[in-house]
Order: sequence, then C-alpha cells, then structure tokens
Amino acid sequence: MTDRLMLLDSASLYFRAFYGVPDTVRAPDGMPVNAVRGFLDIITRLVTTYRPTHLVACWDDDWRPQWRVDLIPTYKTHRVAEVVAVGPDVEVVPDPLEAQVPVIRDTLDALGLRILGAPAHEADDVIGTLATTATMPVDIVTGDRDLFQLVDDARDVRVIYTARGMSNLEVVTDATVVAKYGVLPGQYADFATLRGDSSDGLPGVAGIGDKTAAALLAAHGDLPGILAAAESGEGMSAGVRAKLLAGLPYLAVAPQVVAVVRDLPLTVPDTRLRPLDDQGKADAAALAERWALGTAMTRIVDALDAF
Repeated sequence: MTDRLMLLDSASLYFRAFYGVPDTVRAPDGMPVNAVRGFLDIITRLVTTYRPTHLVACWDDDWRPQWRVDLIPTYKTHRVAEVVAVGPDVEVVPDPLEAQVPVIRDTLDALGLRILGAPAHEADDVIGTLATTATMPVDIVTGDRDLFQLVDDARDVRVIYTARGMSNLEVVTDATVVAKYGVLPGQYADFATLRGDSSDGLPGVAGIGDKTAAALLAAHGDLPGILAAAESGEGMSAGVRAKLLAGLPYLAVAPQVVAVVRDLPLTVPDTRLRPLDDQGKADAAALAERWALGTAMTRIVDALDAF
C-alpha cells in the first residue's frame, strides 16, 4: 500500500455528524452520542474509500486565535458565545454536542488515532503545516473551502470536500479550483481575501465579488501585483481601482488572517494506521458498551484490521 496521509478537520466533521445523525441516538445514561457515532462512521467511510496509511485528527486548540482577532476584530464574531479575557473565547456549540467532544477524543485515543492541535492556532493551521511538510501524498478532509489554498497537484495534496454530504464527496484538485473559481489554488487565499467570507466575519473589499477578484488575479498574479497596479492606475478600471484603494487598510491585515499557517513547530507522533491488538479491541469494546456506540465502533475496528 502506497503511503498516504489523511488530515481530518475534526470540528468540521463532528459538527456534520451531530447534525446528520438523529439525537435520539443515546448512551445508557441518556446522553446523546449521535456526534460520536456519526464521526466514527465518517472516519470508517474515509479510510475504506481513500485508503490512507497515516491519519491525524487535527484539532482547534483555539478556534478564534487572538492574533487573528487583533488584525480583524470581526473575525468569527458571530460565533462567539462568551468572550474570555485569558484564553480562547467560548464558541457557540450546542450543549448536546459539547458534551460529546470529550467522548470523541477518548474514542479516537482508544482506536490509536492521533489528535494534534497547537496553542493559539486553529486546526486549519495544523493542517497547513502537516500538508506542507509531508513527505507523502496528502488528503485533507473538510467542509471548509479556505483549505483549497493548500491543494497542490505537484505535491499530490488534495481536499476531500464534504460540503455536499458524505454520500457526495468531492475530490478537489488544481483543476477543480480553477473550474469553480477561475483561480489557481496558490491564488485562492488572495481570492478569498478580496471577496471576503461572511461565514468567518471577513468583510472583503466592498464591491469586489468573485468574478472581479478572479479577473484581477488573472491579470496581476497575486495581491501585491494587484495593489501595485492599483497604485499606478494601470490594468484596471477607475472604479475597481477606487474600491481597492478604499480597501487598503483591510488589505494590509487580511492576508495574514486568511492564509493558513504552514510552519508551526509541531511534535508529530506516529500517525500510521494499525489494527488494534487484543487489549485494544477489548478497550474499544468496553468504550462502545459504555456509550452505546454499537456497530459504529465495530465497523471502524474492522476497517483498521485491514491495515
């Protein structure tokens, strides 16, 4: 089997599992375990379909890092449940899901699936670093199109995009990004900076949408090239130039917020997928019984046996 690394955008996937599996799925104590079971089934589907040899569940140690908020105060503001003076702000997470996150972590640990986060950084940054430093092909599993900036055919880095559901997964390559947005993956972060993203609280440049952003990048290559052309008054209409110049304060800081970090000093554990030994299977079975994980645990243990 050829080595291939799979990087999970964990929160993206367990939110999807939570909303995709009925909350009538409960443990013996009555706690919902729909996100736990759904997340396990997602991983089972992924490893059996795409056959990675290595896997990391990348984690948001800080879902809204202060350094990003300092640059753009509106960053993810609409998802803040409580501002914390020291430490990460509290994200809006449904109580039944929040209660399941520790169980998800315990279950991944029991299966030997590695969890990796980084202080003051999002899972995106962990993914960016691991994808950039990987010595093997990489599959990034996410419903977040921001990670399209990491797609790289030359290095065999692709995104398994979940936005249309687990039964309709899309493998995103260079050609996919070009077809969808008219830009190369290496231009995607500049594209997203220009047009903005309301789901992340990024305003973008007022009056610059997808088509204009793509046209500017086609003409000038990257954001510095676009701004140089705007300063000189060449290669764009007066109206577009005026919009860009008005957006200069935003454009001075937004690229640092939109770009994923690619050089975190991570200590990466052994991420190779392996079958559970007898003790591991007994521990997994005990965990499954405690939380009523049933066939979801059986299926993932069986899937790991193939490695």
